[in-house]
Amino acid sequence: MKHRLLLTTGGFLLLLVFAFGLHAYSAPNEQQEDDGYSQIAIFAKAIQLLRQDYVDGNKTSYHDLITGAMKGMLSSLDPHSQYMDANDFREMQDDTRSRFNGLGIEVSMKNGLPTVVSPMEDTPAAKAGILSGDQILKINGSATDRMDLQDAMSLLRGAPGQKVTLTLLRPSTKEVKDYTLERVEIKVQSVKNAHVLETELTGPFKIAYVRLIQFNEPTADELAKALDELQKQGMQGLIVDLRNNPGGLLNSAVDVCAQFLPPNTKVVSTQGRTTSQQRDYSTPSTTKQRPDFPMALLINEGSASGAEIVAGALKDLKRAILVGETTFGKGSVQNVLQLPDGSALRFTTAKYYTPSKQVIHGNGVAPNIRVAMTPEQERTLFTTRSSSGEKSPNEVDLVKTKDPQMLRAIDALKGVMIYAQQNSPKTESVKK
Repeated sequence: MKHRLLLTTGGFLLLLVFAFGLHAYSAPNEQQEDDGYSQIAIFAKAIQLLRQDYVDGNKTSYHDLITGAMKGMLSSLDPHSQYMDANDFREMQDDTRSRFNGLGIEVSMKNGLPTVVSPMEDTPAAKAGILSGDQILKINGSATDRMDLQDAMSLLRGAPGQKVTLTLLRPSTKEVKDYTLERVEIKVQSVKNAHVLETELTGPFKIAYVRLIQFNEPTADELAKALDELQKQGMQGLIVDLRNNPGGLLNSAVDVCAQFLPPNTKVVSTQGRTTSQQRDYSTPSTTKQRPDFPMALLINEGSASGAEIVAGALKDLKRAILVGETTFGKGSVQNVLQLPDGSALRFTTAKYYTPSKQVIHGNGVAPNIRVAMTPEQERTLFTTRSSSGEKSPNEVDLVKTKDPQMLRAIDALKGVMIYAQQNSPKTESVKK
């Protein structure tokens, strides 16, 4: 009971002090193996020994030791769980508001290495030709094979104007190359390049195109405005480009689905250990209903998280044709809980399931029409789009020579619309 009293009245540090005085310490028996108090006593003893005998006393403050322990504890669970100090937590909040300092790459742990989920549009990483799937071997000469995700992210981010050298391995070609990039302040425009495609590509049909860069707070509203303008221009079909979209906020992804689905339609569900994590997410009842125009989604290995939720929902509900390659497979739910000192824990609490109960995590979302692209085609396409602003001046040539996925999506929509025209009810003339 003394342990309990100390936890409730004095908190964790009093327990540590109490544990340091346990001269008659003994190893836990089998009944004690998963008892919280005995395990915390072992942890406290370890801290005592490190503070007492570790060679470098500058590294043994309570703050440093416990912070290191929490980082290790979270990273041991899965690649997406992490401890964030107060600065890291503030940067994560900035991410969701579409502004931060860095190189412009979304990174996840894969096969023990920090791996590029996708480069972000109009950022140093995209302009340099970094691609989804590139593995980061070194950051400023420091090997990453023993880094956790948060340590890698801390090295990638920093003040604007500073340069960072990345050593990347491209698995598809086995090429290892150094990239020296300069950090900048990144303001991500989540909806880009909304326009009606050239008639040389689409023939008699008005097929529109829009890219979703990521899912943050303003994404759904920005998309709604873009769709309103495209409808005014007579849009008959739509291609939504989710390639290299690393995801973002769950609610934003659901609200984007609402632009294309009826109100109160379930688009994703989560399942975890507790009943609070068993939840269905549906489109809002107040979203404006749009015409049921034909749609295609472009996806690739860089489409992750929120992008996979949208792709999985629109595929399962037969609202869109998916063209491209299987998505990244990052379909787990992370909750972020702030701690009293301003730091935070980000940890996995559930997995996403599509409307047909397909698990996204580890599997990804497969396209209806598989179209592969070479690394050279990807590099040329995304570097050109990142550097050319909104609409590429040579869009027709770019699509025909470097974007087979886009070309196939256009053909698929044209086929759907031709079939619809041929099978639409004929209005009989009325004889007078």
